[in-house]
Order: sequence, then structure tokens, then C-alpha cells
Amino acid sequence: MSFMSDFEDQVRSAVSGALEAAGAGGLDFTVELPSVEGADLAVPCFTMSKALRKAPAAIAEDLASRIQPSGLIASVGAVNGYLNFAVDTAPMVKGVLDEILRCGPCYGSAPASGLRVNVEHTSTNPTGPIHVGRARNPVIGDTLARCLRRCGHEVTTEYYVNDVGKQVVILTWGVMNVSDEEAEAEREEHAKASGHEKERDKTDHRLVAKYRVANRRMESDPEVQAQIADMMRRFEAGDSEVIGNVRKVAEAMLDGLRETLATINVTLDRYTWESRYIEDGSARDVVSRLKASEYAGETEDGACYVDLKDFGIQGKNTKFTFTRSDGTTLYTTRDLAYHIDKFTRSDRVIDVLGEDQKLGSQQLCAALRILGEEGVPEPLFYSFVSLPEGKMSTRKGVVVYLDDLIDEAVEHAYQEIRSRTEVRGSDMSEERMREIARIVGIGAIRYNIVRVQPEKQFVFKWSEALNFDGNSGPYLQYVHARACSMLRKAGDFTRDTDPSKLDDRFEVNLVKTLARYSEVLKAAGDGKKIHMLPAYGHDVAVAFNQFYASVSVLDSGPRRDARLTLVECARDVMADVLDCLGMGAPEEM
Repeated sequence: MSFMSDFEDQVRSAVSGALEAAGAGGLDFTVELPSVEGADLAVPCFTMSKALRKAPAAIAEDLASRIQPSGLIASVGAVNGYLNFAVDTAPMVKGVLDEILRCGPCYGSAPASGLRVNVEHTSTNPTGPIHVGRARNPVIGDTLARCLRRCGHEVTTEYYVNDVGKQVVILTWGVMNVSDEEAEAEREEHAKASGHEKERDKTDHRLVAKYRVANRRMESDPEVQAQIADMMRRFEAGDSEVIGNVRKVAEAMLDGLRETLATINVTLDRYTWESRYIEDGSARDVVSRLKASEYAGETEDGACYVDLKDFGIQGKNTKFTFTRSDGTTLYTTRDLAYHIDKFTRSDRVIDVLGEDQKLGSQQLCAALRILGEEGVPEPLFYSFVSLPEGKMSTRKGVVVYLDDLIDEAVEHAYQEIRSRTEVRGSDMSEERMREIARIVGIGAIRYNIVRVQPEKQFVFKWSEALNFDGNSGPYLQYVHARACSMLRKAGDFTRDTDPSKLDDRFEVNLVKTLARYSEVLKAAGDGKKIHMLPAYGHDVAVAFNQFYASVSVLDSGPRRDARLTLVECARDVMADVLDCLGMGAPEEM
């Protein structure tokens, strides 16, 4: 148990006792982190109003009068319908610092829960590089998975590879039929339209040129159209040659996508191929089960559907089609088979999806219920990334890729670090500046994406992402580097958690901020509120800088070791926050 868990237990016990004394024993209530100064935990009384037939403010006043501060509870008060509890700072300071020193990198993390959680994210079609609009998906998914692991769960991240659709068949035809010379000419033309000298020499960027040429040919040449249609029919029929060719091309494209993801510190545990559900017959099994349901119907041209109007789907979208008129399966059918498979190996399934997938997700869940499946996935929707006008803005007909955003971020970070280095007169080498710029630039992208709630509109702005003094990734990384610098200058010291030596209000505030980490991880992971993690990291950074500005550390006499211990603990928590955000933790900047 953590110190804050002990404090919460005492708060719960005190409130339960007060309710018992008020004749309302057994009434449910919640304990939460307050948003007001001077309180460390709060109990809202609004949900008690109906049962107690009193206004929330009167309930809070009555319960507060029945609670005597004791143990870790220093005081209790009633404010606007809330019971606010303050912790006894002396045992809090010692308890939290001892816990951080004892737990090390595991501080804030929960013990193993035994729960298996599947997080599917990214899953972009393997027909081209990841574009900026979809950049939130891998960052949100990877950050969520990191938080869930710290919640004690066994987490598997998964990429669903769409190797069945028309687009990937067009790409395969292009790889087999478009010459390298044609593709290179297309790449040069595309680079010119994008404002670049040349396109990058990367697998996904090379192959997408063949896709663009093949797509134009298909639209203008009936013979090419017929060849691609034949490939699709053979694929659906289980032709091993066609399936093998498509998978080989998709795998090559994935190599390029994986390289991009690795650059922003995203790796996935599992890649599941859509074609698997055709090959193993599970998609056909879904068709049979849906046809046998009471909700099944058939269109005039022979396509099969289920009617979802009894499952909360309204309007013209109630008919969920699961076969074409020729009897072949659709993406939706195979997606059902995929989710049924995921629940055989997971207790909880989370899908990170673009906002354009809301209806599809609702239809999928309804169809799973028709199939009698107990589990339905939890969607986590995000709005797409947009860019302001300028060098990185999307021109008409030209896609801005995530690779371009990464390069731009690293270059921006390099210029900032070089400027700061020159002002300080530092002798940092060019190689080291480039290394730190890469860590800072990539961290800036990840932080700036996650700090905004996923469902909110998001415009990526360099002035926000690379602000070394504001709510940004570099700000957190700079605080970590500052703490590392202080500890390097201090040399050896004896760890000291004596609370009598850490009684300055900024010291106490920093410890209180560090104490909140486990609750933040729980909300960010189990609650899927990942924007709370960067907000917490910013709170730690602000609290640390206030402490740094208010007290002397290296020249503080008998308090020196205790203050250095606090610096060490803050550094370690910040390092884990940065790791959970998928960011590097540089020791100098």
C-alpha cells in the first residue's frame, strides 16, 4: 500500500463513521483529488442529497462536525458541498519520500492485476506512409498502453493489417507492373508539388509512388481495372498465390511504417492480418451466424444485412451489410471475426479510432450483441491533427507525412538548443546537440499530441510544442536535466527523509505533487484519460521550479542532504513520467 492509499483509507473510514452516526450507514460515496488549495482529498456530497433529503452543503457541514482529525488527517472542512481533508504534512513528507526511494522506477505503479488488456492502435492501411492527420493514433495508443501496464495489467498492443481491401490489391498490382523508372518519375513530381528537393529513400515512400501510378492507370485503363478486379476475386476465394503476393507487398510497406513508429518510440507487440479470417474460415462462420439471426435480411441484389434499429442505431444507418451481392465478405464481417478472436485472448479490448469511425464502432458493437458475444470493445476516439498555414501546411492534393513532421521537429529543437548553448557559452559538441535535439524534438511531438484531450480538435503549433518555458515536452525534459545537473554538482550525499528539514511550503507542495502519481496513472490508464499524465508532469515541473527558486539546495547546511533527497525523488518521478509519455529524459539540455 502507498502512503496516499493509507490516507485515503483513513478518510473513507472517517466519512463512513460520520454517516453511521448520522443514521445513513452504508451510503456510497466517492473520494477524489480536490481542485482547491489547502485540501488533499475531497468527498463530494451531491450524490447523498436524495438519500439524506438535505442540500449537499448542509450534508458536508453536518459530516464535518462529526469527524475529529486523527492519524494522517490534519483537518477537515466543508466547502460548497464538499468535505475537504488535509493531510498531516510531517508523516506525508517522510512516507512519500521513503516510498519513492524504496520503490524506485516502480513508484506509482500498481501490483499485477491478472487482467489482460488489448489495445489496438495505428492500424493504418499499408498503402503509404503515415500522414500527419493520423499522427495522434499511435501516440495515444502507445501512451495508453504504457499507463495500463503501470496499472498492473498484462497489456498487448496490436496492429490490424488490412491486407484484403482494394487499395492494397492496387498497390500489389503496381509493385508487380509499374517500372522503377515510372515510379521514380512519380516521386520527383510529387516532391516538387510538396515543396521538397526530393522524396526520402524509405520503403513506404518508394512503394506509395507505385500505388499512385497504379491507381491512375486503373481509373483510365479498363484492362488494368479488370486485372485488379480479378486479383480481388481470387484473393477472396483464398488463392494462395494472390494472398502471398499481397502479404509480401504489405509486409514491405509495414517495414517502412514500423521504422516511422520506432522513431517516435512506438513499438507494437502483435500484427494481425485481416486475410487470416478468410483463410481460417472464421469470417464465413460470422456470415452463417448472422444469417441465422432474427435480424437478418437480404437486399434486392442479394447482399445480406442485419437490422440494428433495436440496438440504438437510428436513421438510415440501421442496416449493417455483411456480404456483397455475390456472397463475398466485407471488411465489416472480418472485423467482427477479428474482435471475437481478440476476446478469446483478452479480458478488456480497447480500440483507438479516428472520429470518422464512430458509426462503424457502434454498428460493430451492435452486431457483436446479435452474435451473442459477451464482450464489446471500448472505443477511444480522437480528432485528427491539422496544421496551421506555413511550411508544414497541407497543400491541395499533397499529403504531409509524419516523417516530415518528425524531421521538422528535430530541426526546430536543434536550432533552439544551439541558440541556448551559444548564449550560455557552453562547449557542448555538435554531435551531442544533435542527439539531444532528436530526443527533444520527438518528445515535443508526443507531449503536444497527448496533452490535448483526444476528442478535442487539435492544431499542431511549433510555438506550443517547442516552448521550453511553457506547457510542453521540452519544459518537462529541462526540469529533469536541471535535477540531474544539481545531483551531479552535489556529488555524494546521505539520503535523508527527516520531515523537520523539509518544512518549507514549496518543499511540502512538491512532495504532495509527487504523492499524486499513482492516482494519476490509474485515471490515465484504467480511466483512459491520458491527457491527465502530461498535465501531471507539468504540475511536477512547476512545483520543482518553485522549490528550486525558493530555497538553496547545495549550500543549505544541515538541510542539504534532505533537499538533495527531494531533488533525487523528483528526478526519478519525472523520469518515469517522461518514460510513460514515450519521451526521452536527457540529463543535460
